[in-house]
Amino acid sequence: MDAQAYDAFVRAGNRWSSVFTDPVTVNLRIGYSALASGVLAQASSTQTIVPYTNFVSALRADRTSSQDTTAVSNLSADLKFLTNRTSDSPNGPGSATPYLDDDGSFNNQYLRMTSANAKALGLMSATATGTDATITFSNAFSYDFKPWDGIVAGTFDFTGLASHEIGHALGFVSGVDILDYYAGHGGPYGEDNFLLDPLDLFRYSVDSAALGVADFTADARAKYLSLNDGRTLLDSLSTGVYYGDGRQDSHWKDNLGIGVMDPTAAAGELLKFGEADLRALDVVGWNRISATGSAASAPGSAGIAGTAAVPANAVDVDAPATLWLLGSAALLLLARRRTAGAG
Repeated sequence: MDAQAYDAFVRAGNRWSSVFTDPVTVNLRIGYSALASGVLAQASSTQTIVPYTNFVSALRADRTSSQDTTAVSNLSADLKFLTNRTSDSPNGPGSATPYLDDDGSFNNQYLRMTSANAKALGLMSATATGTDATITFSNAFSYDFKPWDGIVAGTFDFTGLASHEIGHALGFVSGVDILDYYAGHGGPYGEDNFLLDPLDLFRYSVDSAALGVADFTADARAKYLSLNDGRTLLDSLSTGVYYGDGRQDSHWKDNLGIGVMDPTAAAGELLKFGEADLRALDVVGWNRISATGSAASAPGSAGIAGTAAVPANAVDVDAPATLWLLGSAALLLLARRRTAGAG
């Protein structure tokens, strides 16, 4: 990766370091490679599996904002949620009809989360040197590396794209992407193969809100972020490549201009942080600088460390002619991830 691209990536890391104060080091490997048609960039994050109760305890101890307090106070003692398309659905194997998963099995006891998110919560060493994510940019597009003077027509905002992919590494991911993919690729599989990520604890639908539980379903019903058991709709979420709206679940709803974690980018578009981006990562464990105070620096933040360029593998799909996809993470069944030693 050349100097101007590397410098732009460092600026993207500094953007995040300027809004969160956690004293952790996030180690990222970056590079260019040929990606799937229409895919601008993608992130493949190292993930770990943690007990739900440990996560809740860590999140409670990590509260630094009123939003943190609201989010934690509305988490249930037992993990239960709506899901569908599993082999053990009471509505029949692979049924699209949502059901309440509250049987206390493995996926009601454990969460999957990115290693960077785990660092922020003290669930692993803040200075662990392993790679937290591999971020790959397509070599098929032209990029603008200096967003402060506008984005040149026909090019893409490299710093904004890097900010987006770093956001996935920090924890803006959804386990519904895995359910959405595998339900139709060799599935259905048992429910214990599919774990919620921390952000999924705040993923709701009208139906799940009526039950006071999160919505972990692969379907096209509207999903949204809520910190109070679904009573208040904050921001709309994408609903899935295969059974939803055509966009990965690990993103905001497309074409609403919600924030840098939107699923697509257009040539000439300046990609900006939104309040929603910061709120989402705040409530999963990152400590945010006050929204009413200075966001110019983050004392004590070790920031983003970039290392050698390597390719990544992830599942993405073709994009429309004028909007180009931003990818989240590799889709692996839990059993395969556990065999590989994560957790």
